[in-house]
Amino acid sequence: MITTTGEHLGPRGIVALKGEYMIPCVYHFYRDPPQIVRGQGAHLFDHQGRRYLDCYSGVTVMNAGHCNAKINAAAIEQINTLQHTCTIYLTEPIVRLAERLAAAMPGGLRRSFFACTGSEATEGALLLARLHTRRPLVVALRDGLHGRTRWAMNATGIEMWRTDPLPDPDIRFVAMGDVGGLRELFAAEGERIAAVIAEPIHGNGGVVVPPPGFFAAVRAECDAAGALWIADEVQTGMNRTGKFLAVEHEGVLPDIVCLAKALGNGFPISAFVTSDAIAAGYTRPGASTLGGNPVSAAAALATLEYHERNGLGARAAEFGGTLRDRLGELQARHEIIRDVRGRGLMIGVELNPEKVEKVDLVHFSSAADFVLERMKDAGFLIGKTGVGRNVLTFMPPLVVEWSELADAADALDRVLSEL
Repeated sequence: MITTTGEHLGPRGIVALKGEYMIPCVYHFYRDPPQIVRGQGAHLFDHQGRRYLDCYSGVTVMNAGHCNAKINAAAIEQINTLQHTCTIYLTEPIVRLAERLAAAMPGGLRRSFFACTGSEATEGALLLARLHTRRPLVVALRDGLHGRTRWAMNATGIEMWRTDPLPDPDIRFVAMGDVGGLRELFAAEGERIAAVIAEPIHGNGGVVVPPPGFFAAVRAECDAAGALWIADEVQTGMNRTGKFLAVEHEGVLPDIVCLAKALGNGFPISAFVTSDAIAAGYTRPGASTLGGNPVSAAAALATLEYHERNGLGARAAEFGGTLRDRLGELQARHEIIRDVRGRGLMIGVELNPEKVEKVDLVHFSSAADFVLERMKDAGFLIGKTGVGRNVLTFMPPLVVEWSELADAADALDRVLSEL
């Protein structure tokens, strides 16, 4: 039996209970992890009262900030009025949210299906594509991530997340930017391809931005073959990159968009959104017990309003550009930085582990883990992504102040000097 010390269980107690009762795949960051007990705006607080600048947003969930009073107030009012019914009964929040999303989405994407997680959204989008095309094959990008459910996991192009021992044979992969490989694949199997699914920017794959023209080629190949293009905006959507959808940077539009994470600002809700013509093929009964329930829908409506009223897309574009410039200056001074890339406040700093000179990393599995630990000790929680897990990831809440991001860059400068 684990007993508490004071008010909180404490990190050691939590780790002990995880080891005793949770499936081992549930991992955590840090050798010396804090117990997070509170959030406010762009900050998190641990059990000892220490404040951290959250530079990861719970993997780009809290775009409108932790414990946002306006969003939470809408959810609390709804939870005290009607908490749950399921989609088989008529309630207003879910249809108001569908109406509001239709107004926000580009290019005639106006029909929504709501669920709870990003995995469900990508799974539903793939089903919709097969229903529309009556074809078996799905094309995905290497180093992309689409979720934990079977189909979404099999369309994931990162080996560490493909834990299904019996992979789906109807998935094909091409590399981000490989227009030639894409065209060869469509030339060989275009009549059997239902859809291409892709993140507009690889998130867990290391914040990889597509080269100019790649998604125009995806659009052209899909159109020629009668296939659909699914944009997985689970991480990139909701103004993270400076626009409501990251795909808006590309000048071409997809047939289906998947949203989750920041849509509810911490409340569990996801959606896939499509056109009238494609939605028309999904007519057999479908429901989601908890998808778009009144509380989550009310929170998502308040989230959309907060983004618009406070110009969070413009903040992401402005602060993200300035932060990339600042991190670029660090790259010029630190050989260990191989690349700085991203859009808006979705930024990756790729490390070159061969350039570690000063520190014995015997207690750390990588230079990235060393940096994460030191940044945490300095009061900054950053992410770690990339196929080699060597990309430091900055995706803070979009309500962050520039002075706070400048402090994070200064802290990174000091930590990298140790290497």
